[in-house]
Amino acid sequence: MDLALFDFDGTITVRETFAGFVRASVSRRRRWLGGAALAPHYLGYKLGWLSGERVRRRVVAVALRGRREDEVRAAAARHVDEVVSAQIRPQARARIDWHRARGDRVVVVTANLDLFVARWCEQQGLEYISSRLESRDGMLTGRYLGRDCCGEEKPRRVREAIALDRYGCVYAYGDTPEDRALLALADRRFYCWQEVD
Repeated sequence: MDLALFDFDGTITVRETFAGFVRASVSRRRRWLGGAALAPHYLGYKLGWLSGERVRRRVVAVALRGRREDEVRAAAARHVDEVVSAQIRPQARARIDWHRARGDRVVVVTANLDLFVARWCEQQGLEYISSRLESRDGMLTGRYLGRDCCGEEKPRRVREAIALDRYGCVYAYGDTPEDRALLALADRRFYCWQEVD
Protein backbone atom coordinates (compact mmCIF):
# COMPACT_ATOMS: atom_id res chain seq x y z
CA MET A 1 0.00 0.00 0.00
CA ASP A 2 1.20 3.50 -0.86
CA LEU A 3 0.28 6.80 0.76
CA ALA A 4 -1.08 9.87 -1.05
CA LEU A 5 -1.08 13.29 0.65
CA PHE A 6 -3.16 16.03 -0.98
CA ASP A 7 -3.33 19.72 -0.20
CA PHE A 8 -6.94 20.94 -0.50
CA ASP A 9 -7.24 24.60 -1.59
CA GLY A 10 -5.98 25.10 -5.13
CA THR A 11 -4.86 21.48 -5.46
CA ILE A 12 -8.08 19.52 -5.06
CA THR A 13 -10.17 22.63 -5.73
CA VAL A 14 -9.80 25.00 -8.67
CA ARG A 15 -9.45 27.98 -6.32
CA GLU A 16 -8.90 28.91 -2.70
CA THR A 17 -12.00 28.17 -0.61
CA PHE A 18 -11.11 29.63 2.80
CA ALA A 19 -12.15 33.21 2.05
CA GLY A 20 -15.38 32.14 0.35
CA PHE A 21 -16.32 29.99 3.31
CA VAL A 22 -15.66 32.83 5.76
CA ARG A 23 -17.74 35.27 3.69
CA ALA A 24 -20.59 32.77 3.45
CA SER A 25 -20.58 32.06 7.18
CA VAL A 26 -20.83 35.62 8.54
CA SER A 27 -23.56 38.25 8.52
CA ARG A 28 -23.49 41.11 6.05
CA ARG A 29 -22.73 43.55 8.86
CA ARG A 30 -19.78 41.51 10.19
CA ARG A 31 -18.52 41.01 6.64
CA TRP A 32 -18.56 44.76 6.02
CA LEU A 33 -16.94 45.69 9.34
CA GLY A 34 -14.47 42.81 9.10
CA GLY A 35 -13.52 43.77 5.56
CA ALA A 36 -12.56 47.24 6.73
CA ALA A 37 -10.59 45.87 9.68
CA LEU A 38 -8.81 43.27 7.56
CA ALA A 39 -7.98 45.43 4.52
CA PRO A 40 -4.45 46.29 5.76
CA HIS A 41 -3.74 42.61 6.37
CA TYR A 42 -4.86 41.64 2.86
CA LEU A 43 -2.69 44.38 1.41
CA GLY A 44 0.28 43.24 3.51
CA TYR A 45 -0.24 39.68 2.28
CA LYS A 46 -0.44 40.74 -1.38
CA LEU A 47 2.75 42.77 -0.97
CA GLY A 48 4.52 39.84 0.66
CA TRP A 49 4.87 41.55 4.05
CA LEU A 50 2.56 39.18 5.93
CA SER A 51 2.36 35.40 5.75
CA GLY A 52 -0.82 33.57 4.79
CA GLU A 53 -0.79 32.02 8.26
CA ARG A 54 -0.83 35.41 9.97
CA VAL A 55 -3.64 36.69 7.76
CA ARG A 56 -5.74 33.54 8.30
CA ARG A 57 -5.35 33.89 12.07
CA ARG A 58 -6.55 37.49 11.89
CA VAL A 59 -9.49 36.58 9.64
CA VAL A 60 -10.56 33.85 12.05
CA ALA A 61 -10.30 36.24 15.01
CA VAL A 62 -12.40 38.92 13.30
CA ALA A 63 -14.95 36.71 11.56
CA LEU A 64 -15.53 33.79 13.91
CA ARG A 65 -14.88 34.97 17.48
CA GLY A 66 -18.02 34.66 19.60
CA ARG A 67 -19.90 32.59 17.02
CA ARG A 68 -21.70 29.36 17.90
CA GLU A 69 -19.66 26.45 16.61
CA ASP A 70 -22.74 24.51 15.45
CA GLU A 71 -23.96 27.50 13.41
CA VAL A 72 -20.57 27.90 11.72
CA ARG A 73 -20.43 24.15 11.01
CA ALA A 74 -23.90 24.34 9.44
CA ALA A 75 -22.82 27.30 7.28
CA ALA A 76 -19.70 25.37 6.30
CA ALA A 77 -21.77 22.34 5.30
CA ARG A 78 -24.04 24.50 3.13
CA HIS A 79 -21.05 26.18 1.49
CA VAL A 80 -19.39 22.84 0.74
CA ASP A 81 -22.59 21.38 -0.71
CA GLU A 82 -23.65 24.45 -2.70
CA VAL A 83 -20.31 25.93 -3.82
CA VAL A 84 -17.21 23.86 -3.15
CA SER A 85 -18.57 20.60 -4.56
CA ALA A 86 -18.66 22.34 -7.96
CA GLN A 87 -15.07 23.59 -7.56
CA ILE A 88 -13.39 20.20 -7.37
CA ARG A 89 -10.67 19.89 -9.98
CA PRO A 90 -11.46 16.95 -12.33
CA GLN A 91 -7.76 16.06 -12.40
CA ALA A 92 -7.75 15.83 -8.60
CA ARG A 93 -10.87 13.68 -8.49
CA ALA A 94 -9.36 11.34 -11.09
CA ARG A 95 -6.07 11.10 -9.19
CA ILE A 96 -7.80 10.41 -5.87
CA ASP A 97 -9.87 7.71 -7.59
CA TRP A 98 -6.67 6.28 -9.11
CA HIS A 99 -5.04 6.04 -5.67
CA ARG A 100 -8.14 4.44 -4.18
CA ALA A 101 -8.35 1.88 -6.98
CA ARG A 102 -4.77 0.87 -6.17
CA GLY A 103 -5.69 0.45 -2.50
CA ASP A 104 -3.62 3.45 -1.38
CA ARG A 105 -4.31 5.44 1.76
CA VAL A 106 -5.41 8.97 0.81
CA VAL A 107 -5.11 11.85 3.30
CA VAL A 108 -5.96 15.52 2.76
CA VAL A 109 -3.46 17.79 4.55
CA THR A 110 -4.62 21.38 4.64
CA ALA A 111 -4.38 24.73 6.41
CA ASN A 112 -8.12 25.05 5.91
CA LEU A 113 -10.32 24.64 8.97
CA ASP A 114 -11.56 21.26 10.17
CA LEU A 115 -15.09 22.59 10.65
CA PHE A 116 -15.10 23.29 6.92
CA VAL A 117 -12.94 20.69 5.19
CA ALA A 118 -14.28 17.83 7.33
CA ARG A 119 -17.60 18.00 5.49
CA TRP A 120 -16.09 17.36 2.07
CA CYS A 121 -13.58 14.75 3.26
CA GLU A 122 -16.24 12.80 5.13
CA GLN A 123 -18.50 12.85 2.07
CA GLN A 124 -15.64 11.40 0.03
CA GLY A 125 -14.58 8.90 2.70
CA LEU A 126 -11.15 10.53 3.01
CA GLU A 127 -9.00 11.13 6.05
CA TYR A 128 -7.84 14.66 6.76
CA ILE A 129 -5.32 16.61 8.78
CA SER A 130 -6.23 20.28 9.11
CA SER A 131 -6.19 23.43 11.19
CA ARG A 132 -8.52 23.38 14.17
CA LEU A 133 -10.26 26.16 16.06
CA GLU A 134 -10.64 26.53 19.77
CA SER A 135 -14.17 26.28 21.14
CA ARG A 136 -15.43 26.82 24.69
CA ASP A 137 -18.96 25.89 25.73
CA GLY A 138 -19.97 25.63 22.08
CA MET A 139 -18.64 29.10 21.19
CA LEU A 140 -15.65 29.76 18.95
CA THR A 141 -12.95 31.84 20.64
CA GLY A 142 -11.45 33.15 17.40
CA ARG A 143 -8.20 31.34 18.14
CA TYR A 144 -6.57 28.29 16.61
CA LEU A 145 -6.22 25.13 18.64
CA GLY A 146 -2.50 24.61 18.15
CA ARG A 147 -0.73 25.81 15.04
CA ASP A 148 -2.12 26.59 11.61
CA CYS A 149 -1.53 23.47 9.48
CA CYS A 150 0.68 25.12 6.86
CA GLY A 151 4.34 25.19 5.90
CA GLU A 152 6.50 23.09 8.24
CA GLU A 153 3.45 22.22 10.34
CA LYS A 154 2.08 20.02 7.54
CA PRO A 155 4.88 17.42 7.61
CA ARG A 156 5.06 17.62 11.42
CA ARG A 157 1.36 16.72 11.66
CA VAL A 158 1.71 13.98 9.05
CA ARG A 159 4.62 12.37 10.93
CA GLU A 160 2.65 12.64 14.17
CA ALA A 161 -0.36 10.84 12.68
CA ILE A 162 1.17 8.43 10.15
CA ALA A 163 4.10 5.99 10.25
CA LEU A 164 5.57 6.83 6.85
CA ASP A 165 7.92 3.83 6.82
CA ARG A 166 4.91 1.52 6.53
CA TYR A 167 4.28 2.65 2.94
CA GLY A 168 6.09 1.56 -0.18
CA CYS A 169 5.85 4.97 -1.80
CA VAL A 170 4.64 8.34 -0.56
CA TYR A 171 2.99 10.68 -3.07
CA ALA A 172 2.33 14.35 -2.29
CA TYR A 173 0.35 16.99 -4.19
CA GLY A 174 0.44 20.75 -3.60
CA ASP A 175 0.21 24.09 -5.36
CA THR A 176 1.81 26.85 -3.24
CA PRO A 177 5.12 27.49 -1.47
CA GLU A 178 3.32 26.62 1.80
CA ASP A 179 3.09 23.03 0.45
CA ARG A 180 6.79 22.54 -0.28
CA ALA A 181 7.55 21.11 3.16
CA LEU A 182 4.76 18.56 2.65
CA LEU A 183 6.13 17.65 -0.77
CA ALA A 184 9.60 17.14 0.75
CA LEU A 185 8.19 14.13 2.67
CA ALA A 186 7.32 12.31 -0.52
CA ASP A 187 9.04 9.93 -2.90
CA ARG A 188 6.94 11.33 -5.74
CA ARG A 189 6.06 15.04 -5.64
CA PHE A 190 3.51 16.91 -7.73
CA TYR A 191 3.52 20.71 -7.69
CA CYS A 192 0.67 22.33 -9.62
CA TRP A 193 0.03 18.89 -11.09
CA GLN A 194 3.51 18.57 -12.56
CA GLU A 195 5.87 15.94 -11.14
CA VAL A 196 9.01 17.56 -9.73
CA ASP A 197 12.31 16.24 -8.35
